[in-house]
Amino acid sequence: MPNLVETYNIVVVGAGHAGCEAALAAARLGMETILFTVSVDSIALMPCNPNIGGSSKGHLVRELDALGGEMGKNIDKTFIQSKMLNQSKGPAVHSLRAQADKQDYSREMRRTLENTDHLTIRQAEVSEIVTEETKDGRMRITGVKTVSGALYQCQAVVLATGTYLRARCIHGDVSNPTGPNGLQAANYLTDSLKAHGVEMYRFKTGTPARVDRRSIDFSRMEEQFGDERVVPFSFSTDPESVQKEQVSCWLTYTNEETHRIIRENLDRSPLFSGVIEGTGPRYCPSIEDKVVKFPDKDRHQVFVEPEGLYTNEMYLGGMSSSLPEDVQYAMYRTVPGLENVKIVRNAYAIEYDCINSRQLRATLEFKNIEGLFSGGQFNGSSGYEEAAVQGFMAGVNAARKIAGKEPVVLDRSQAYIGVLIDDLVTKENHEPYRMMTSRAEYRLLLRQDNADLRLSKIGHEIGLVSDEAFERLVWKENAIEEEIRRLEKSIVGAVPAVQEFLREHGSTELKSGSTLAELIKRPELSYQMLEELDESRPDLPEDVIEQVNINIKYEGYIKRQMQQVAQYKKLENRKLSEDFDYSQVQNLRREAMQKLNLYKPMNIGQASRISGVSPADISVLLVYLEQMRYRGKNGGEEK
Repeated sequence: MPNLVETYNIVVVGAGHAGCEAALAAARLGMETILFTVSVDSIALMPCNPNIGGSSKGHLVRELDALGGEMGKNIDKTFIQSKMLNQSKGPAVHSLRAQADKQDYSREMRRTLENTDHLTIRQAEVSEIVTEETKDGRMRITGVKTVSGALYQCQAVVLATGTYLRARCIHGDVSNPTGPNGLQAANYLTDSLKAHGVEMYRFKTGTPARVDRRSIDFSRMEEQFGDERVVPFSFSTDPESVQKEQVSCWLTYTNEETHRIIRENLDRSPLFSGVIEGTGPRYCPSIEDKVVKFPDKDRHQVFVEPEGLYTNEMYLGGMSSSLPEDVQYAMYRTVPGLENVKIVRNAYAIEYDCINSRQLRATLEFKNIEGLFSGGQFNGSSGYEEAAVQGFMAGVNAARKIAGKEPVVLDRSQAYIGVLIDDLVTKENHEPYRMMTSRAEYRLLLRQDNADLRLSKIGHEIGLVSDEAFERLVWKENAIEEEIRRLEKSIVGAVPAVQEFLREHGSTELKSGSTLAELIKRPELSYQMLEELDESRPDLPEDVIEQVNINIKYEGYIKRQMQQVAQYKKLENRKLSEDFDYSQVQNLRREAMQKLNLYKPMNIGQASRISGVSPADISVLLVYLEQMRYRGKNGGEEK
C-alpha cells in the first residue's frame, strides 16, 4: 500500500519548550516547518514545576527574548506570581522568576504556534530518521518516517524529544511505560538513532506529588508574596500591562519525622534498589537523595505553589520522590500544613533516552549527520529554560544552513546561552546539565538586565527582531551613553544642602566638589537617590535609569572583566580545522590527543575547556600551530 509523502524544509520532533522555539524560529525565518508531537494537548507542557525563570534561568529567558524567542512573551501573558530573586545581592545574580498558570501557558503557546505562517502542527510519533550518503562518506538527513509509515521529506531535522524517548514513570514497584503526566512515550526513534551511530545515555528526572488545595492548612505555613512592582520578562512587554493582582505561594519544611519515614523505606525506593538505571540531576535531587546525602540537615524547604488559577492542584516543590504511594502519604503528612493532605497525582521518577552531547557542534548540528540538529533535554540538559534556548538556536541554525548563511554561535563572553551550549559540547556530562550563575566566568557582563543590549543586534541580523524594536534599542544605547556623560560632567559643591543630604543617607561629607557620577559609585547611594541634587536630570524610562546606575556603580569591575574577555577572545579567534589530526602533534599527552580527536574543537579556547586537556597541552598545541604557520610562510621549510 502506498504511504503518505509530504515535503517541508524543516521537521521539528517534539513540541515541548525546545520544539516550540525551534519551530517558531524556523517558520518565522520563512522555512516551511512541520512540528510533530505525540499529543497536541501537550504543547509547551510543564510536567514539573509550573514556573519560568529563577537563578540563572531568568538570564536565559531574557537572552532568548532579546534574540527573538517566544518564552518571555508567553510567560508575561500567563504568570500568576512574579518575583525578582537575589535582590539583596549584586545585579549579576538578580534573576526573575514567575509562577505560571500551567494550562494557560500551554494554551497560549499553542495559539501562537497555530497562527504562525509557514508552520504546520502534526500529532504523530516519529519513528525513524531517513538519511543518504554524501560524496565524502558522511550521512545527510533527507527526512523522517512516522509509525504509520508516512514519509516527510526535508532538508533539516531538529530533534527535541525531551523526556519521551523510551520513557517510563516509576514510583515504588509501579513502572509505567509512559511519558510525563501519563502521556504516550516515543518508543521507536531510539533504535533508528543508534543505527545511525548516535551514542545514547539513559537519564532520570522526577517530580513531586500534586495535592488538593482544600486539604492544606495554610495557617501553618509562611506566605510568599510576589513583587509589588512586577518586572516583565520580555523587553517588548509594556511594564504597565503586567501590574496585576497576584496569587500567593507558601513555604513549609520537612522535619526529623519526615526523614525517619524516608530512611525506613529506602529499601522500597526504586532509586536505591536498582530499579532506576538512569542518572539523575545532582542539583535537583529527590527528597530521598537529600535525606541520604545531607544527614546532618534536620529540615528541608517545601514550596507549596498553585498549578493555576482554575485548579485546586498544588505543587510541592522540593519533595520530588519515587517512593511508593503509601510512603508518599506518610511522609507528606508529617510536614506542617500537610497533616491531612490528599494527593491528586503521585510523585514519580521518569527515565528517558538522551544523547551524549559531545556528538554536536556548537551549532547544535550532529558532527556525523549533516542536517540533523537537536535541542533541550534530549541533549542531556534539564529545565524548561535550558531547553527553550537550545531549541531556538537549533531552529535558527537549521534555517540558516538551508538558506546558505553562516551559523549563529554565541560564545561564553556573549551570553549564558553560549556558556550552556559550550559546556554541553565540550565537557563530559554524565548527569542532566543545569545552568547556574557560577558557570559563567563573565557574569557581571552577562546580566539579565542588559540582555537586549548584548543580543538584540544579533536577533535583528538573524531576522527575528523587528526594525522597530531595533530602533528602540539604538535609542536606548544612546540615551544611556548620553546620561552617563552628563553625570560625569555634572558637579555639586560642598554646600550645606548637599552635606545635609549626605549625612541623611549615611554618606561621608564632601571636602570639595564632586561629580554626580562619583557620588553614584558610593555603595550607600544610587542614581535614583540623587534626584534631589540633580536639577538638570532628564525624564528617562526605568530601563535606561537601571543601566546608567549599574554602569557607573560597577565601572571598575566591568572594565576589568572586559579586559578578561579580550584575552579570552584571542584564544577563541585561533581557529582549528575539524579535519585536524592531533596525533601528529609531538609532546601532546595521550589523553589530550584522544580527547581533542574525539571532540574536534572549533578553536583553541574551546580546546582548553575540554576535560582532560591541560594548560600545558594547550601550550604544546599553540607552539605546534605557530611552527606550521611559520613553515607555511616560508614555503614549507622550517628555519
